[in-house]
Amino acid sequence: MKKSLLIKNGTVITLGPKNQIIENGAVLIEDKTISKIGKSSDFSSLDKSTEVIDAKGKLIMPGFINQHMHFYSTFARGIMPKQPPAQNFVEILEKLWWPLDETLNEKDIYYSTIVPVINGIRNGTTTFFDHHESQGIQNGIMDVIEEAVRKVGARANLAMGISDRYNRGKEGIEENIRFINKLQKHIKTEKDDLITPMFGIHALMTVNEKSLTESTQAAKEMGVGFHIHCAEDIADQIVNKDRYGKTVIQRMYDAGGLGDKTTAIHCIHLRDEEMDMLSSTNTAVVHIPQSNMNNAVGVANVLKMLSKNILVGLGTDGMSPRMQDDVRVANYLHKLNCKDPRVFFCECCQLLLENNAKISNRYFSKKIGVLEKGAYADIILLDYLAPTPLTENTFFGHFLFGICEAIVDTTIVNGRILMQDRKLLYLDEEKIFAESRKQAKNFWDRFYSK
Repeated sequence: MKKSLLIKNGTVITLGPKNQIIENGAVLIEDKTISKIGKSSDFSSLDKSTEVIDAKGKLIMPGFINQHMHFYSTFARGIMPKQPPAQNFVEILEKLWWPLDETLNEKDIYYSTIVPVINGIRNGTTTFFDHHESQGIQNGIMDVIEEAVRKVGARANLAMGISDRYNRGKEGIEENIRFINKLQKHIKTEKDDLITPMFGIHALMTVNEKSLTESTQAAKEMGVGFHIHCAEDIADQIVNKDRYGKTVIQRMYDAGGLGDKTTAIHCIHLRDEEMDMLSSTNTAVVHIPQSNMNNAVGVANVLKMLSKNILVGLGTDGMSPRMQDDVRVANYLHKLNCKDPRVFFCECCQLLLENNAKISNRYFSKKIGVLEKGAYADIILLDYLAPTPLTENTFFGHFLFGICEAIVDTTIVNGRILMQDRKLLYLDEEKIFAESRKQAKNFWDRFYSK
């Protein structure tokens, strides 16, 4: 017997190619998917077993998608990096991120995962594309991340970033292969793709030719693409040119690593010919404005990428699971960078609300990021009273300058209510965060002692 849930008496925002705004609207969910959308009055006769949520005028819309996250970065909050302070991006890696991911143990990673996933659910992010790094512990570690994500109930695509910086590339490749095979078997036998895999690469400046070749061969055999940092800093281009005589994207292109199942993250320091390679292979790009500003690495030329028909989405790079902040920052950043207040208003909304869904739909069997019949029921309710007319034509303005500030009241993933009335239904949040603080202190002691 199918489990059904009706959300009624709200303003439905469908998103998708033909965004509709339905006042006094309703969404009917059966099991994991949406079965019907319409006016609340269209749902007067329902089975008595149907659970009903009265939205009471709240917005009903698809959950947000974070196209690039680093769960493992959670314990960096408040930490003091190695001194003296880093003066450039490479030093940021050497003084903070590489020592951090070499220090992580299994328990650290569990709590550094579950905390941001909870925060994501609280802020309306229902899907995460996570890129993991833990050079100190790789064998079997992806199972720990999967366990934490499933514990919360979020949707995710998970990848292990391989790197040869500590001569452990082979170990990372083997973990990717093991985990991908495991998930693919689970998806096939259980008909459950709540969590899907990608093959992770840290950045090509830390990956040698042998590891790149083995990774691309394995990924091709398993039918998956790559989740990889590309030209985040100019150092990535310099190292690849010096060691291999090629740019970052050229190396991936020649190795056969580009394609519609691959996402290239950052892509700040790209040449035109590299953008053309991304476009010709239908490789997606993910823009990370807040992190790029924080690391002072530059501004990706997203407008040029879009003009070359590159599908560009939006992520946070571990800064936060909350997408509302990065979409607003993207709007301001590109206006300032172009010295033109006319640019990037529509584009920033499209990256988050349209393109993230298009990218995600390459990895899941049913659509997400849209409210339509047959799509996965990943839905959020937000408290928002529109002070001016809210229509399809005015939606982006409301979204950027109002809805982004709205409180998320309810979060549903895969048809399951994870949070209602701002309360998590299945987790003891205070206990989890108390354990996280305790574990983080333990981690910091180990980090500082190295």
